[in-house]
Amino acid sequence: MGEADEVTARIGELRRRIDEVDCEVVKLLNERAQLALDIRELKPRVRMALYDPKREEEIFEHLSSCNAGPLYDDNLREIYEAVLHVMKEL
Repeated sequence: MGEADEVTARIGELRRRIDEVDCEVVKLLNERAQLALDIRELKPRVRMALYDPKREEEIFEHLSSCNAGPLYDDNLREIYEAVLHVMKEL
């Protein structure tokens, strides 16, 4: 097997692993969405506002503390701004 074949095979392996990770990300996003819906259902019972900008900032700070790279904190914030936007629309 030549180097090109080995590299092509390795790319295929890495892509299969990316597909697996993507499925896990989808599973976790759906789990997160369900938890957000559960919280949304409870908030009116204690007269809490549905939207809490302070909580959003706490989420971004928490993500930053969890981040070991290679993504930058700004990248994670961008991603999670989109995630939180979608969660609010549920």
